[in-house]
Amino acid sequence: MFGLHRSLFTEEHELFRQSVRDFIAKEITPKNAEWEKQKMVSRDSWLKLGENGFLGMQAPEELGGLNLKDFRYNAILIEELGLSGCSGPAIGYPLHSDIVMPYILHYATQAAKQKYIPKMISGEYIGAVAMTEPGAGSDLQGMRTTAVDQGDHYLINGSKTFITNGYLSDVVVVAAKTDPTKGAKGISLFLIDKDMTGFSKGVPFEKVGLHAQDTCELFFEEVKVPKENLLGKVGEGFKYLMTELAQERLVVALAALALAEFALSATIDYVKQRKAFNKSLSDFQNTRFKLAEMAAQVEQGRIYCDYLVLLHNEGKLDSAMASAAKYNMTELQCKVADECVQLHGGYGYMWEYGVARAWADARVQRIYAGTNEIMKELIARKILS
Repeated sequence: MFGLHRSLFTEEHELFRQSVRDFIAKEITPKNAEWEKQKMVSRDSWLKLGENGFLGMQAPEELGGLNLKDFRYNAILIEELGLSGCSGPAIGYPLHSDIVMPYILHYATQAAKQKYIPKMISGEYIGAVAMTEPGAGSDLQGMRTTAVDQGDHYLINGSKTFITNGYLSDVVVVAAKTDPTKGAKGISLFLIDKDMTGFSKGVPFEKVGLHAQDTCELFFEEVKVPKENLLGKVGEGFKYLMTELAQERLVVALAALALAEFALSATIDYVKQRKAFNKSLSDFQNTRFKLAEMAAQVEQGRIYCDYLVLLHNEGKLDSAMASAAKYNMTELQCKVADECVQLHGGYGYMWEYGVARAWADARVQRIYAGTNEIMKELIARKILS
């Protein structure tokens, strides 16, 4: 907004940013309206992302990745997707690479990695993570999905809901109770393949926003899961979730901030052109002050998130920091989107305007990846410990 020099990015990063921006302008932005009608992005778009090397960049070369251990590249992709205003892709694509794939890379057997990671990198396989249940949201210990050891396999029964990428998913990281008597220590993680008997999907939900992102229920009825599809150790699932959720919440924060900046930029353009009482809306003090407030807050958020990206690169991002980022940036996104609708007047409530979609798409950000109430609890635990 203020032309701030972002010292965390090198010339190589900026060249990558331009390639991402060009790809989005050609392959995503022109197709987003149609995807919103279809309630999901096309499978072809996933394949094109894979062809351009934008999926699973952190995976090792022997599995088809680029072995990029620098999260700044991931952050650029997330940011540019958000700045495009295409909220569905801005959530679904990073979830696949930066939230689902790390579970497989960090905890799966070598055989499972070789089976799933190359296809996830190419875009042939789409990933999802299934934690939330109809009766258990942020309270993961309240889940009822079970995985019973049958000797050479596990038998999984239960259901999950509000699953991002759920309808298109080919491989799902599923949290289940292997010992219901042990609370958090009785949770394990499994890889469930689309072809496994007993695994089925509900129809995509009719959501208030994020229309270009498929979300649905998943059902597991006597699903036989091979032992090699267990992630890590039995009973360690909750620990793995807590470990990986820091990156998930950083991803949500980065997307939220970029989507807020998209709404603000669109509104700045609008108020310069829109006339009222024989002058531009941008000439009114209220408009100028509202824009100034939002620009200052977005710029502060950018500096904060840039700092956390660098910390994450050094392995120093903890749960409380990530929770603070997720809380602050999603609250800011919702505030900015609402103010931008107000500055657009009646046009801000028309779906053809980007700010209307930005407003509808923003609200859920304060709910998933852990509600903002839970984020505040996690922050409080850190500062009061």
